[in-house]
Amino acid sequence: MRWAVQPLVSMLARSWRMRAHGTERVRHLQEAGTPVVYILWHETLLPLLWWQRHRGIAIVVSQGRDGQYLADYGTRLGYHCIPGSSSRGGVRALLGAVRWLDEGESVAFGTDGPRGPRRVVKPGVVRAAQRAGAPIVPLHAVVRSGWRLGSWDRTVIPRPFTRVDVGYGTPFRVGAGKEGLGVGVQEATAALEALEREMVA
Repeated sequence: MRWAVQPLVSMLARSWRMRAHGTERVRHLQEAGTPVVYILWHETLLPLLWWQRHRGIAIVVSQGRDGQYLADYGTRLGYHCIPGSSSRGGVRALLGAVRWLDEGESVAFGTDGPRGPRRVVKPGVVRAAQRAGAPIVPLHAVVRSGWRLGSWDRTVIPRPFTRVDVGYGTPFRVGAGKEGLGVGVQEATAALEALEREMVA
C-alpha cells in the first residue's frame, strides 16, 4: 500500500508553491559546510521533508510501523534514516545522530515526536547537538491551505497548488553540561515559537 501512496504524495508535493525565508541566517554555515541540527515541529514534517530532499541530511525515524513508512519515503527523497526515537531506541538514535554529525553531515529532528506531547521539545535532540558541538537551526513551515489530521501532532498536509512558506531561524549553540542542556531545550522551544510568529505576522 505504501508503495502506491508515495508517488501520490510526491505528485501532490510537486504542485506546492514553496518560498524560503531567512536563508541569510544559515548561508555562512552552508558555505562553510558546517553540519547542523535542524529542529522542527513534527506536524510540519511532510512539507519540510519535501523541501530538504536530496541534501544529504539524516533524519531520525521511530521503529514503529509509521516510522518505517517515513523511512521508506525518506530514503526515496535522498535522506539517510537513523532508527530510534525518544520512546524506543533513544540511545541508539542519539549515537547515530552524533556519529552522522561528526562525519560532517546534518541531521533533522521532529523535536516533539514521535508520540508527543505536541510542541514539547525532547532533550535528546538538544543533547545530540551538544555532544557533537553542532549549531541548532530552527526550521518551520507555514501552509496557506491544508488538511489537518486527527493525530496527536495535528499533522498538516498542504492542499494542491497551495503556497508553503519555509523559514530558517537564527542558529544557536548549546552550552556545556546539564545546565547548558536545560537552557538549550528552553532556547529551542522559544526559537521555534518565535520563528512561527515571525512568519505569520
